[in-house]
Amino acid sequence: MKMNPDHPSSEAHQALHQALAEFRHQLRTFLHASETAAQQAGLHPQQHQLLLAIAGASPQISPSIAYAADRLGLRHNSVVELVDRCVTEGLLRRKIDAQDRRRVCLQVTSKGHRVLDRLSQVHLLELNSLAPHLIDALQRVLQNKVKAAHTARRQKTSERPTHD
Repeated sequence: MKMNPDHPSSEAHQALHQALAEFRHQLRTFLHASETAAQQAGLHPQQHQLLLAIAGASPQISPSIAYAADRLGLRHNSVVELVDRCVTEGLLRRKIDAQDRRRVCLQVTSKGHRVLDRLSQVHLLELNSLAPHLIDALQRVLQNKVKAAHTARRQKTSERPTHD
C-alpha cells in the first residue's frame, strides 16, 4: 500500500475507511431489501417506516406527528403529507389525545398492522441472512476505530514541540 506523505497515518485510516465502507454497504443492502419489500407490498418505503415507527413506539408514548418526524428524520410538513396518504389508504388513523385535546395522536389500523406484520416477517428473513455480514462489518469498524484512535494519539504526542 502506498503511503501518502501528506497523510502520515493513511494505512490506519485506509483500514478504517475500508471497514466503514463495508459496513455501509451491508446497511445499504438491508435498506434496499426493505425498500423493495415495501414497494412489493404496495407501500412507499417511507410509509412502511412511518407504520413501523408508530407501531414500535413505547406504550408510554402516544405517537404524534412531531414524534414521527423525529423518528423518521423528516420535517413536520413532510410527515403530515405522509400521514395523510396513510390515513387515505386505511393504514393509520388520527386520534385526539385524551390528556391534551389539542394534540393529535397516530394509531396503526388493523389493515396497517396486517401489512406491517407481513413486512416484518420479510425483514426478519433478510436480517437472518445478512446478520453475520453486518456483525462482521461492525466488528471490523470498531476494531479499526480503536487502532485509528491509538495511531492519532501517538502522532499527536510525537508532534508536540519539546521545550529545552
